Amino acid sequence: MELFHLGIPLWQFLVRAIVIDIVLIVMLRLFGKRELGQFTLYDLVLVLLVANAVQPAITGPDSSLLGGLIIIAILVAFNWALGRLDRYRFFHRLLAPDPRILIKDGHFVENALRAEDVDRDQVEMAIREHGIDDEHGVKLGVLESDGTISIVPKEASLLRSHRRVRYMRRA
Repeated sequence: MELFHLGIPLWQFLVRAIVIDIVLIVMLRLFGKRELGQFTLYDLVLVLLVANAVQPAITGPDSSLLGGLIIIAILVAFNWALGRLDRYRFFHRLLAPDPRILIKDGHFVENALRAEDVDRDQVEMAIREHGIDDEHGVKLGVLESDGTISIVPKEASLLRSHRRVRYMRRA
């Protein structure tokens, strides 16, 4: 039955899928901090083209149903493993970019805006979303690891939170 006959050995599926996944993660990590909702039309086209371009690199000459199911299983398992590794501080620092200060005491940090490829319009929109008129009313503006922009107003009262980040300890 042709649906379940593999065109390449199983180990090649494993190596191809993981290498492509790692390269894509590294490239997206270097690409910058953007939320899915912040993707432009160009970003969406890029993702679709990359997905189409890497498909033959992952499957090789195989076009079987079983090969596709194997690739899905490998990618899901590898993604799960990365999620578990992300709990360790070392891997978290590799996988998630550090937050970056964009506004400090009412003044834009120009070199941070350039380095993160964020324009003033995006930051000003975040400022207005927080109910502040302009950057002069901002004590701190931070581009977070997930691509969101956090704004702390100058008149903000001190709030204490008990938010914890838990990392697994090595046994």
